[in-house]
Amino acid sequence: MQTVNLMGKFPFLFILVAFVFLSCGGDDYTYIPSALPDDDPIAQPEPVIGDTELLELVQQETFKYFWDFAETNSGGARERYHPDDPGRDAHIVTSGGTGFGLMAILVGMERGFITREQGVERLSKLLDFLENADRFHGAWPHWINGSNGAVIPFSSMDNGGDLVETAFLVQGLICVQEYLKNGNDTEKAVAAQADTLWKGVEWNWYTQSKNELYWHWSPNFGFDINLELKGYNEVLITYILAAASPNHGISKEIYANGWASSGEIVSSNTQYGFPLLVKHPGSQQFGGPLFWAHYSYLGLNPKGLRDDYTNYWSVNLNHSKINYQYCVENPKNFEDYGPDCWGLTASYSRNNDGGIGYNAHHPANDTGVISPTAAISSIPYTPDESIQALHYFYRNKDKLLGPAGFYDAFSPEHDFWVAEAYLAIDQGPQIIMIENYRTGLLWELFMQNEDVQNGLDILGFQYTM
Repeated sequence: MQTVNLMGKFPFLFILVAFVFLSCGGDDYTYIPSALPDDDPIAQPEPVIGDTELLELVQQETFKYFWDFAETNSGGARERYHPDDPGRDAHIVTSGGTGFGLMAILVGMERGFITREQGVERLSKLLDFLENADRFHGAWPHWINGSNGAVIPFSSMDNGGDLVETAFLVQGLICVQEYLKNGNDTEKAVAAQADTLWKGVEWNWYTQSKNELYWHWSPNFGFDINLELKGYNEVLITYILAAASPNHGISKEIYANGWASSGEIVSSNTQYGFPLLVKHPGSQQFGGPLFWAHYSYLGLNPKGLRDDYTNYWSVNLNHSKINYQYCVENPKNFEDYGPDCWGLTASYSRNNDGGIGYNAHHPANDTGVISPTAAISSIPYTPDESIQALHYFYRNKDKLLGPAGFYDAFSPEHDFWVAEAYLAIDQGPQIIMIENYRTGLLWELFMQNEDVQNGLDILGFQYTM
């Protein structure tokens, strides 16, 4: 803190004050001090916040997305929230984001942001909604109408089941089941409902009787989208949950041919001294958007997680380190990129005309836009680097911190442009991965589930409980 010696700068002021107090103490005169010169202001100290306090603040503020700004009828996570247009898409519930929201509610209960009773009440309401919502061979659609549970098409042919969004939702359901299964009668009922819901997903239907999983099925278009689930990307959790299903499971052969492409998933590329270990489509030298290191690992613990092809902790650690080092090196000389301003992932983005759009940012697709969720959600892999970025975001909180946590994206390169909006799939990983870094809560809940362990065993994984 800067210390200003007023006596040295303005000795006449202190002499005047002393004279007044000594000579006029008994009369009715009130001394009004002269203002300090405008050209020599006292420097204000920079806001100081400790690491733990900052982590708690980010979790609590981000939690509001899933609590205060949830879809009103269902309690599910809205696809997006724009504070300047709160009615926009107000009833579009996102299945994957709702799975993240389930886990965020558990964090809120655990940290005392809400009471346990409040959390259980919201979870019960939400599970009732999911039970009555449209499903397609057990899978939920990408978007659901929060008012009536009906599917909202995500695209022209995507009006049925979305297996990947369903997997993200199931990841949350399993954590709810484990968190409440030994509670009171009401909590046990919610836990049992969560268990029944996820076990109704017909994962094997989504193979088309082939040795791989497919992303979509529609009652109108069948498997016409025909998008195979192949790594490396965000879909590992889908294969693990499919193998874990006691009634609609898949074999290891489907995993090996689908996710791992019969071993073709493996990469020998290295960047900044960090082996990528797996092939990142679209960016095989620098790695893809960082959400690939987040979505599948909110419940699935990557520590000690390895299959026949790679070690997934090393994959995610190296992916995060490369993303960080790229921003430090800053080959495009973007404003503010460096050790405390980094993180490239899919998020809202700045269009060329200055408007808001969407982009999957990564080193091979760098437009000068930083997404706070990238660095924040990578905190288990890069704790020091992520906390340093958090302090940068906090120093700029007047621009970046909104009603539901840090805004989705910003660009110092363009006069500190900010996307003053939120996406469920970007807010959720922040509160969850911070909790996993602090206590391992969601990792512990998910990994203790016996069906999950059985699925990992079927696929030949080594893993940490």
